[in-house]
Order: sequence, then structure tokens, then C-alpha cells
Amino acid sequence: QGLLQTDSIPEVGEDAAATVGMSEVLSEEEQDELRKELAKVEEEIQTLSQVLAAKEKHLAEIKRKLGINSLQELKQNITKSWQDVTSTTAYKKTSETLSQAGQKASAAFSSVGSVITKKFEDVRNSSTFKSFEEKVENLKSKVGGSKAAGGDFGEVLNSAANASATETLAEQTQE
Repeated sequence: QGLLQTDSIPEVGEDAAATVGMSEVLSEEEQDELRKELAKVEEEIQTLSQVLAAKEKHLAEIKRKLGINSLQELKQNITKSWQDVTSTTAYKKTSETLSQAGQKASAAFSSVGSVITKKFEDVRNSSTFKSFEEKVENLKSKVGGSKAAGGDFGEVLNSAANASATETLAEQTQE
């Protein structure tokens, strides 16, 4: 019963000076009436607190019988809260804005990819690149021997790298 106190608790902002000042203004009859009302309200609060405690105990017992535990309650509360959040106007507007931003970002990345591809094509078609490619193909034909010149640029580079590595191994073996 330590939690169910019968002493009155002063309201916010109420202090001793204000309480003393009020009792001087009220008549004896009014003070008696207010004391009775105070006692009645305190008794009602105590009764309601006891009823609430009994209801909470009964609730816990029902949940135990149904097999509802704290984790399940937490999941249900989170699900309900998420549903509440997603139904708000602010969430819907934010979601829509983010979706539009994502679409614009996707379009921008696609555009950047197209620009890069175009630039690579421009470089590959440039006279400098073609001159370099011809030099690599000449090197390939010199190193590769009987293989025909030409082919994909990547193949040419791989072939030249393999030939160079083979020559290095051959020289190390002879030493």
C-alpha cells in the first residue's frame, strides 16, 4: 500500500504561501466542504488505483494463458507503429519525393554511362588510337610469328604481354 498514498500532492505551481493565503479568504463552512471533497476525491483515486492494479494483473494472466509474450507484443507494437507512420501524409510525400529523386538519379547515371561510352568510341576512332593500335599489331606480328596480324585490341595486348613474359622466362632459363 506504499504506492497508494492518501496524502494530497500539491499541484504544479502551488506553494505554501498560496495555500495559506487561500485559507484566509474561505469561510469555515467552505473549508470544511472542501476538506470533505478532498477526502472523497483522494478515496476515489485510491480505489481507481486498486482497480487499475487488479485489471493489469488480470490482463497479464489472460496474456499468459494465450501465450502472448513480451516479444510478440513488441512485434505487434512495431508493426502497428510502422503502419501508422506509413499512413501519414508526411511519409507519403517523403516517399514520393525520394522515388522521384531515385528516378532522376537513375536517368542521370544512364546519361553519364552513355556519355562515357561515346567518349570511348571517339577515342577508339581517333587517329592517335588507330596509330597506337597499328603499332601494337606490328609488335604482335613480330613477336607472335606466323599468327596473322589483326584481331581485337584486347587480344593483341594479351598476346603481346604473353610473348613478352615468355621471352623473359626464356632468358632467365638460359642464365
